[in-house]
Amino acid sequence: MKTVVLIPARYASTRYPGKPLVPLRQKDGRSKTLIEMSYDAASQIAGVSEVYVVTDDARIRDTAEAFGANVIMTSPERENGTARVAEAVDVAELDADLIVNFQGDAPLTPPWFVEDLIAAMKADTTAQMATPVLQCDAQTYAMFKEDRAAGRVGGTTAVFGAEGRAIYFSKEVLPYIDAGKVPSENIPVYHHVGVYAYRPEALKSYISWHECQLERLEGLEQLRFLYNGVAVKCVEVDAKGRLFWELNNPEDVARIEKVLAEQ
Repeated sequence: MKTVVLIPARYASTRYPGKPLVPLRQKDGRSKTLIEMSYDAASQIAGVSEVYVVTDDARIRDTAEAFGANVIMTSPERENGTARVAEAVDVAELDADLIVNFQGDAPLTPPWFVEDLIAAMKADTTAQMATPVLQCDAQTYAMFKEDRAAGRVGGTTAVFGAEGRAIYFSKEVLPYIDAGKVPSENIPVYHHVGVYAYRPEALKSYISWHECQLERLEGLEQLRFLYNGVAVKCVEVDAKGRLFWELNNPEDVARIEKVLAEQ
């Protein structure tokens, strides 16, 4: 099954303009841009034919090409990463059985998250799309609560059923747990890892639908699939002791640099 990875990146982010070009200090003291770190992370995934940066911005294109990435340019009118990926597949006439949308703001995504996702799609030929979920440990759960208490929109949580079919995704911390009832281990809150694997036909369907109200309110593109009755397969992954977090806000730079210095 031929698999390609696309990394959508836009400069005009509402919450953090210019985010793909933000420099992050590495363990050796040097800096890399967020988009280069994301490209490096995506390039470590086994079983992938090609990796592309997908953008509508010349500054991101020039930066990506300078570190050796292949770039596909798309329209600035695309409202989210999934729509941008769908356009890129069409523009570049990519021939693939599976398309992976690897978020450009998640350089801490280990390769096995995506490898497990690809394996799940190979095993379940009926699945139109899938996404990883990671059970929160005490540290991650505290970071979620800290962001919400400060009024920041941070990571996303996922709620799913017994067979791994998504019920809902939210920027709120779901399910709600009374402060006095939060367990010290096995916290029943799942961090949604913003990576998606799609069959080509799922992407074609996506861009044929209008943005739904839930998607607009939450700012979560995957809700358009749920709204239109397409099952989203949640694949539970194991962080193997690593901290996973995305760069959602300026405050996350220090969090990620701390992880880079320690691991």
